[in-house]
Amino acid sequence: EIQLVNSGGGSVQAGGSLRLSCTASGVNIGDSTMGWYRRAQGTECELVSIISSGRPTYYADAVKGRFTISQENTKNTVYLEMNSLKAEDAAVYYCAADPTTGVRTYCRGGMCYKACDYWGQGTQVTVSS
Repeated sequence: EIQLVNSGGGSVQAGGSLRLSCTASGVNIGDSTMGWYRRAQGTECELVSIISSGRPTYYADAVKGRFTISQENTKNTVYLEMNSLKAEDAAVYYCAADPTTGVRTYCRGGMCYKACDYWGQGTQVTVSS
């Protein structure tokens, strides 16, 4: 079973930076596609970024040029460096295995879930103006 532990969220002022970390077990991130989703209060789960060895990274238009995804295989950890944070970046962020740019659901026990509901509690990012 894949387990992903998110950390690094917090509260910053607009224009500030945060780095999120996602430490994985049950999966070798070096051989996998990994990514981040987010969900702001009252909104849908949104794909933020994808990283996969040997392939171009993906970023949602809303974060291009400000966010950087990376991975450290020796630590089996994925990072999301977030700079120039805006109020609209405030959300709960979720690390995910095998994300896609299309509609993505994850199924377990006969039930299927959106990424933000499947991958644990996530980490809260708050941006104040």
